[in-house]
Amino acid sequence: MGREDTAIGSELYRSRSLWLDRLADDVPLTPRAPLSGPLEVDVAIVGAGYTGLWTAYYLRRAEPGLRIAMVERYVAGFGASGRNGGWCSGFMPTGHEALARQGGREATVALQRELYRTVDEVGRVARDEGVDCHWVKGGTLQLVTSPLQRARVRASIEDARRWGIGPRDLEWLDADEARGRIRADGLLGAAWSPHCAAIDPARLARGLARVVEGAGVRIFEETPATGLRQGVVDTPHGRLRAEVVVRATEGWTPTLPGSRRLLVPLYSLMIATEPLPPATWEAIGWDGRETFHAGGNQFVYAQRTRDGRVAFGGRGAPYHFGSTVQPAHDRDAGVHERLRAALWRLLPQLGDARVTHRWGGPLGLPRDWTPSVGLDRAGGLAWAGGYVGDGVAAANLAGRTLADLITGADSELTRLPWVGHRSPAWEPEPLRWLGINLVRLLAASADAAEERSGRRARLRERVLTHFVGG
Repeated sequence: MGREDTAIGSELYRSRSLWLDRLADDVPLTPRAPLSGPLEVDVAIVGAGYTGLWTAYYLRRAEPGLRIAMVERYVAGFGASGRNGGWCSGFMPTGHEALARQGGREATVALQRELYRTVDEVGRVARDEGVDCHWVKGGTLQLVTSPLQRARVRASIEDARRWGIGPRDLEWLDADEARGRIRADGLLGAAWSPHCAAIDPARLARGLARVVEGAGVRIFEETPATGLRQGVVDTPHGRLRAEVVVRATEGWTPTLPGSRRLLVPLYSLMIATEPLPPATWEAIGWDGRETFHAGGNQFVYAQRTRDGRVAFGGRGAPYHFGSTVQPAHDRDAGVHERLRAALWRLLPQLGDARVTHRWGGPLGLPRDWTPSVGLDRAGGLAWAGGYVGDGVAAANLAGRTLADLITGADSELTRLPWVGHRSPAWEPEPLRWLGINLVRLLAASADAAEERSGRRARLRERVLTHFVGG
């Protein structure tokens, strides 16, 4: 697709991930028609990413007669759903202790188990619905390259045991076992969990859009929501009325009136190599297509794609004043170069391989790092999000949960501890900008200090823990 192929061509071009770029060769990204006037439905969904699409999918399965319409600012899968790392994992960013304070130990363990099962549910639906999203459940590795990291990872495994997460769910691999999976430089060991699949995220999002549209859900693209209130979604093209309005906007939530402090759009950036030759893969290993992550306070993450690339991402991009979301934020030459250097340090076998794609996008960060899903029945407003980058599987669980809440089903999902959770609001500016960027710099300096000294940066660690603990 060229820059002028659609009305949003230039913005989409600048924001194209590896996944959207490859997809455009097979499936045109030409937008569906926008809303053309006032419309009344039973359920209106704002945002055609994973959360909105899964909600529509399970609502139609539960009550085929429901009138459902979705409005999307750009095209389905334009946001995080089409540009993330391609991890469908059974994990959430918040700790078990925080969730237990919300709903108790038993409910917290139930949520973790349901997230593990959700990885397989995504694979099942993709298979049954003919969505070829390159789903391969190879599990995930947390690579350890320093004694300090090893101590932290071993301690985290012991903590997981206290929450009923046994060796079948999470296990320690010694150096030889870890190198048998991937020959990363300086590898001292790894934690491995089977509860993760590598996917092509854009293919999943675009495939789901095709499936729900085929089931009768109306999707209006190039239709931004300019306001949400009880029973109404305002757009430039007409007013959408519904008994229930679902906010499924994740990193774009601050662009909605009155929502600027609900979630912060925290940018995560990625690069991808060219397809690597067989000799390079023989030197690296990584035959099981496990996803992996590594590092300390500023971690990096990767997958091996079906066509033999390394897709590699990480945090560290600046937070932009006022929670702005702009295409220019998707690229940061300094961060992308640091990602390239980090990847080559881990996998020097890459040699002179080219980086062919550089991109990024915002994810939704709640003040207490706790995702949530809920329905205000009296106000007719539902929501889900705040996944902090772990949303590929969590959005499926959120969609199933929203479907039960909206239809009134009494299910185990509606009693999970993230249901009805309300995160505190973010601080007003400039405190928000100062605080987030200070923590970003502290995280980078803590990693550098620990690498030099081999000891924990305790003062920085206490500040970071206080910040993310809400």
